[in-house]
Amino acid sequence: MTEVISPRFDIAGTTPTTFTALHQLTRDAEDLARQSGLDIKLIELVRLRASQINGCEYCQDMHSRQALERGESELRLRELANWADSAHFTEAERAALRLTESITRLSGGVPDADYDPAAEHFDQTQLVCLVWTVSLINTYNRLAVAGRA
Repeated sequence: MTEVISPRFDIAGTTPTTFTALHQLTRDAEDLARQSGLDIKLIELVRLRASQINGCEYCQDMHSRQALERGESELRLRELANWADSAHFTEAERAALRLTESITRLSGGVPDADYDPAAEHFDQTQLVCLVWTVSLINTYNRLAVAGRA
């Protein structure tokens, strides 16, 4: 029998103003990322990869669905956890995913070896937008995991 895990708290219901502000910030950051030229599929891959690392099942489910709705392939979604060994990702995507993993794990900072490949593929605005995207999904992941969403 599968154990049913109840949510610990309702973050949106308990702190609606703060949660709404976070949601608006996320929408604004996505708008800027898209305006900078970042592909929406890459944005979803980054969100999904961070959510995989953080073990946030809620966000993994949501961003998998959103990635598919935005044109991502099921094959690439299945390959995402093994992106470094997969032939299905471009060098730019690999650089963004490497940066995503480094920011998400934050084991002593983000080393140049993880940042520099991204800087070769993305301009400064795009890099800042990637960092915002990763940082915001990490916030959502931590809230969802802590609250057992």
